[in-house]
Amino acid sequence: MDQHSTITVRRTPGRHRYELLDAQTVIGTAHYQDYDDAAGPQRIFLHTTVEDDYTGQGLGGRLTGFALDDTVAEGLPLVTVCTDFAASVEEHPEYPRHTVLVLRDHLAALQSGDH
Repeated sequence: MDQHSTITVRRTPGRHRYELLDAQTVIGTAHYQDYDDAAGPQRIFLHTTVEDDYTGQGLGGRLTGFALDDTVAEGLPLVTVCTDFAASVEEHPEYPRHTVLVLRDHLAALQSGDH
């Protein structure tokens, strides 16, 4: 049996995060905040974690890839404050055209908790 066969990813909108699961146990998260300005809605990715027992297996990439694909499919521009997301965007040529530069307004929204 493949060691990753029970690994799934889901979006949990009520908690503003994507979750990496092993069976039903959350083993990683990618936190985001939806943001709306004059240019329209955007999704800011701010923090990603994977439990220590699961690092080094490519699961962080799986989590960020799922979140990026899901956001692009929704038609939302990507704002990559999180370095893991910024690295994923740089590594995959399909994502840069969907990103917007991180602006002070994005960071201010994160500090204020505005959604």
